[in-house]
Amino acid sequence: MGGFPALAGADLEVVPGEVVLVRGPNGAGKSTLLHLCAGLLRLSEGQGDVLGCDLGADRAAVRRRVGLLGHDTALYGELSAAENLQVWARASRVAEADVTGALDRLGLPQRLRDVPTARLSAGQRRRVALAAIVVRRPELWLLDEPHAGLDSDGRAIVDSLVTAAAAAGAAVVLASHETGPAGGLATRTVTMAGGTLSERAQS
Repeated sequence: MGGFPALAGADLEVVPGEVVLVRGPNGAGKSTLLHLCAGLLRLSEGQGDVLGCDLGADRAAVRRRVGLLGHDTALYGELSAAENLQVWARASRVAEADVTGALDRLGLPQRLRDVPTARLSAGQRRRVALAAIVVRRPELWLLDEPHAGLDSDGRAIVDSLVTAAAAAGAAVVLASHETGPAGGLATRTVTMAGGTLSERAQS
């Protein structure tokens, strides 16, 4: 059985302070696009750059400057929420005092902060993963289905984080299979289908 590319000529430019929504059905290539932009996947052909870094030759530099929230929260399950964030703080050379502030912003109760993340609910793990992005202060935020698994309070926190990140000069890309809450945050929307992107006018 022959294969086919997950992305076919996808071209997306995002400027600092912009919030772009990539909207498309499941399987359209949205998650692949975000993982490529985060430096976590190799380009099989073509070329691309993120924050001036070549996606073919300098993916490590991309990973240092980008924060990704994917379907997999990429947390160490045996470590607590606080310990996970301390790992990221050290790797990013950020003061560990910022860990507490990040967990406060995400509204994670104090009683859960020392619990191994494997024992947290999906929504709680997602809050910890978002807190890790807050700690790192990336130049580019890539959020895949950012409101998934969160209650109304959690969704409001996501909205606040995205708005604050863009106001501080970060570029933000949201991916979702529906416009929904993410559409209210976006300054621009593009549609993805079959691995290709097309611009969509904002209403």
